Amino acid sequence: MNASTSHPLAPAPRTFGEAVQRARSDPGYGAFLLLRIGFTVLPIAFGLDKFTNVLTTWENYLAPWIADLSPFSAHQTMWVVGVIEIVAGLAVAVKPRYAAFVVAAWLAGIVINLLSYPGFYDVALRDFGLMLAALTLGRLALAYDPAWHRHTVAARNLSAA
Repeated sequence: MNASTSHPLAPAPRTFGEAVQRARSDPGYGAFLLLRIGFTVLPIAFGLDKFTNVLTTWENYLAPWIADLSPFSAHQTMWVVGVIEIVAGLAVAVKPRYAAFVVAAWLAGIVINLLSYPGFYDVALRDFGLMLAALTLGRLALAYDPAWHRHTVAARNLSAA
């Protein structure tokens, strides 16, 4: 790390302008910020579209065996998927350190779904790439997003000592 880059554990920027400035001077933080924005906005957008089907008819992407397992219709199952995707996007916005790995696991499930029947192998490959990007966000978040700590009496006593 040279003088023009900030330390990964430096305090988080308080404003959007500070975040942009840090992204310009620290390429690792820039990658973290881009992935965080992407994995916040896109899952929310795709989740909302599960209710409107503007982009596509989402039920077509649901493997028949998964539709058979669901207690809901394929259309209703995709509504549940939409809610999960919206929550995942919001979770990445709040705490990417943990949520990125949840999103990666979700994408792994989507890849398995798409590989389990013919016709969507290209989409499965794309989603595999997104899964790798989510794992990358998680790894970067370990450096750029501070952990949540329990505030126990023992921890407070140790920090006071």
